[in-house]
Amino acid sequence: MPTGIKRYAAVVQYDGSAFCGFQKQKHSPSVQTELERALSYVANSPLILSCAGRTDTAVHASHQVIHFDTSANRIGHNWVQGANSQLPDNISLSWADELGADFHARFSATSRTYRYIMAPSKARPAILANGVTWVKFPVNPEAMQEACEYLLGEQDFSAFRGAGCQSLSPFRNVTSANIYQAGQLLVFEVSANAFVLHMVRNMVGALLEVGYGRQQPDWIKTLLEVGDRCQSAATAPSNGLYLVDVNYPEQFALPELP
Repeated sequence: MPTGIKRYAAVVQYDGSAFCGFQKQKHSPSVQTELERALSYVANSPLILSCAGRTDTAVHASHQVIHFDTSANRIGHNWVQGANSQLPDNISLSWADELGADFHARFSATSRTYRYIMAPSKARPAILANGVTWVKFPVNPEAMQEACEYLLGEQDFSAFRGAGCQSLSPFRNVTSANIYQAGQLLVFEVSANAFVLHMVRNMVGALLEVGYGRQQPDWIKTLLEVGDRCQSAATAPSNGLYLVDVNYPEQFALPELP
């Protein structure tokens, strides 16, 4: 890194409903565009940032991690307060600090955790309609949890890989996958070293088929063995998906998620 340039990291949360995703696009508003605009204002010079995971259109985050390089000398509080004064209401920095040049928001991460939030109800939810996915038919959470067991471990996730995925390999290592109740909501939480395109939403689509009783739990095992996306279920909507945690080696001392 050139002399005088420092590397900063930040934790960001956002409601993705109004954005084409995290990554900057020429044709649509993105989270990255807004963050770079606000942080460049604080730095008083243009800057480019990198993120832990490029969330898709209308996907949310409560714990996205970014980093950027700049010659501007600011403390964490300055970055947070200054950027938040320039950001729209649906994006906010919650933490920032200087880290070493060996930190990279994406490549230093050891795992990512997503939650997919469903609202099982006969009536369409009006509150937080953009933050949950309406499940209008009765589901069996126990069957869905049984199906989650087949997602664990390092496997070929071609059956849950979206078209247009640019990853060189479909193999990913899922370390945990669970269905649980949170009040009236049903939550799918999954952690892995990384994810292929639309992987979580495609998992949820398949798990819902099991929850509806249309498929048995071991159908997930069959899908993984066949590795054919066309034989799996439809992709679940994006509005229920959240990036909720990114883990890094302890040496970087990023804040832990409560």
